[in-house]
Amino acid sequence: MTFADPQSLSHAELEEAAVFAPRFDAQGLVTVVAIEEGSQDVLMVAHMNAETLQLTIDTGIAHYWSRSRQSIWKKGETSGELQEVVEIRTDCDQDCLIMTVRQTGRGAACHTGRKTCFYRRVVTIEGRVQLQDTGLEPLFDPKAVYRT
Repeated sequence: MTFADPQSLSHAELEEAAVFAPRFDAQGLVTVVAIEEGSQDVLMVAHMNAETLQLTIDTGIAHYWSRSRQSIWKKGETSGELQEVVEIRTDCDQDCLIMTVRQTGRGAACHTGRKTCFYRRVVTIEGRVQLQDTGLEPLFDPKAVYRT
């Protein structure tokens, strides 16, 4: 399956019609925000290309494009922390996706073993901007799981 070409649609069609025409960037990617079903916690932000988006739709399991490895990344293939897709939404101009997922395994979406990749907050202390841990403990040992 190929997706509709967003350039072939009018502004109104892109924003209001039932045609799914994801607007991939110059690298062929679209940003995806994965949120957990139920809690609605933001688990992670990643990217998909047309192939991984189609794999995700076809299998119901999240597949992303790894920019660092330049390869398809089936989320949880190594760790067992698969993401079962509940729903995919697109924003008004179809250049960003929100994917509601059921996080499997121990419930960790982050490669650090934590539930979410967003386990630190930006704070200013004595005029210095720094990161502060939120206290979210790992659910698994990444060294043991990824053999690093």
